Amino acid sequence: MYQPFLHDLEVELHAPLQAWSDASGQTVPADITVAGLYCADQRVVSSLELSVTDRVVESMGAHRYGGDAVEHYYGVRTTEFGVAPAVTVQRSRRVDGEAIREKLLVTSAGLVDLPLELVMRLTRDDTEMEQVKSGRGHEVRLSAPDVTDDGVSWSWRDQKTRATVSAPGAEVVVDGLDIALRWQVVVPARGTVGVEWSLAMSDTGTPFGAHSLGPIVHEPSDDLPASVQRLVRRSVADLNGLRMADLADPAQNFFAAGAPWYFTLFGRDSIISATLARPWSSEPALGTLRALAARQGATTDPDTAEAPGKILHEVRRAPLTLHDTAEDAGERAEVTLPPLYYGTIDATCLWMMLLADLVRDGQADLAEFLPALRGTLGWLRDHSDPDGDGFVEYHDVNAKGLANQGWKDSGDSIRWADGRQADAPIALAEVQGYAHAAAVGAAELLRSIGEDEEAAEWEAWAAALKERFRAQFWVEDDLGRYPALALDAAKQPVDGVASNMGHLLGTGILDDDEQRIVVDRLMHPTMFSGYGIRTLSTTNGGYWPIGYHVGSVWTHDTAWIVAGMLREGFTDQARTVAEGLVRAAEGYDHRLPELFSGQPADEVFPPLPYPASCKPQAWAAASAAVVEQALR
Repeated sequence: MYQPFLHDLEVELHAPLQAWSDASGQTVPADITVAGLYCADQRVVSSLELSVTDRVVESMGAHRYGGDAVEHYYGVRTTEFGVAPAVTVQRSRRVDGEAIREKLLVTSAGLVDLPLELVMRLTRDDTEMEQVKSGRGHEVRLSAPDVTDDGVSWSWRDQKTRATVSAPGAEVVVDGLDIALRWQVVVPARGTVGVEWSLAMSDTGTPFGAHSLGPIVHEPSDDLPASVQRLVRRSVADLNGLRMADLADPAQNFFAAGAPWYFTLFGRDSIISATLARPWSSEPALGTLRALAARQGATTDPDTAEAPGKILHEVRRAPLTLHDTAEDAGERAEVTLPPLYYGTIDATCLWMMLLADLVRDGQADLAEFLPALRGTLGWLRDHSDPDGDGFVEYHDVNAKGLANQGWKDSGDSIRWADGRQADAPIALAEVQGYAHAAAVGAAELLRSIGEDEEAAEWEAWAAALKERFRAQFWVEDDLGRYPALALDAAKQPVDGVASNMGHLLGTGILDDDEQRIVVDRLMHPTMFSGYGIRTLSTTNGGYWPIGYHVGSVWTHDTAWIVAGMLREGFTDQARTVAEGLVRAAEGYDHRLPELFSGQPADEVFPPLPYPASCKPQAWAAASAAVVEQALR
């Protein structure tokens, strides 16, 4: 089967709830679609459709308010008042952390009262997100719901889940999985009548739910271009919709990675999102550190990739089965990840980097995080380099988890210049940069509490890594020297030109001349599309502009590079790239996609979408904070 496309759908969300519909606001059945109403990782309603007196309402447009609210407008043709739509319906939908709520206002231009029947039809569902994502249908098996005078309720998984429809004034009709809410109304002459309904959903068996804090509030400067201001406002709204918290402590929030596929805590994604969004709020950064520290690895388990001190990859309510339909997927055509999975090589160092930044800026108390910091340092020293070659590397030895465990975690992402795929174990270039920055940052933190001897050890560790990196990672092609994408199983530099080198900026692992080489290569037309930095050079034998990690542009990848440019003083280049992201966002209703095509800006506008990419996606939305900084 095939993964559903999302690019032409709309979503309103407030974690853990999501409402996906077509552009008209309707959610109608289809063989392969993500449309529906969700709680956490499960679709609870697959069809949601409004009709008026057996007429299909006709969409006339919509006004969207942030990430959690929308107003749709419909025309209703009636023989009583001629051909023009003299009856209109305003459908206001809002999603909060507890329910999806709609208010219907029917207005008539007629000179006489008009009796109408408003009908909202829902179809109950229990499809897991992994089944939705893979396009695999299944037979829905739900027991009969409990019907009351003005509503209906049911459980979709177990007794820890509950959905409740409330529809004051409606007749509730249940037929198997289908629910019809029917209101008999009379619209006054040249007047309006309104009804309301809601669907409350809860799942106390999932680890995360709604947070209890106020929204992130940030208003862009008036002197920024209007397109940048719209991007910033949209991004802030999206980030607010993606904030979640541990059910045991709703005040400790973090960013869910993205809707709909990754609506949960991800180590790497949540850390990067919180890091990028720090100019707007440090609360999610603190909450992310705490949520991940609470689940820090404690033992060695190859099946879950857990190791002492390691920061996790993702948390789910249940095991997650990933499907790969590629011809060369082989034994990895179907991989099932455990609910608590640690298969990431970079999250631990990124956690340390974020902690160092927060403590340095007076936004975190080191004493609170010191035990977790010592755990991460233990992992870096004892578990990050299994073969002892001096580099941080990964290898899924059991072939039960992710084959690639950096941020480019698709199975085909690590490429030689001729397009061949590299063999694991893999030591990624950017991860060596993260490790260097993490060690230097940890040394600074240790010195601040008088641990000078240990701090000196980590400073020496970082200096040695820097020298090894310079000796083994640098390669050369027709355009000159550059850092290789990775080292492969034979410790050979994988010479694909990729965006990964941009993540080295700001980590301290490059000297001034090396930074200039990296920036110049990233700004070359083979890498900079005019909209952003491609994941893989157009010269690579495996390049494909809409390939997931082999030629597309990822917003956060480009923004992380822009942030590094700014830290190292490459302000003109950072501004140029940031302007490219703004131009791309203009083609996507001022929302930066998770990823989009690597096609050149002088050939297409907007760049083609990657149809199955998350919308919104936390690190894409948070990228607007870096764009704003670069364009001030």
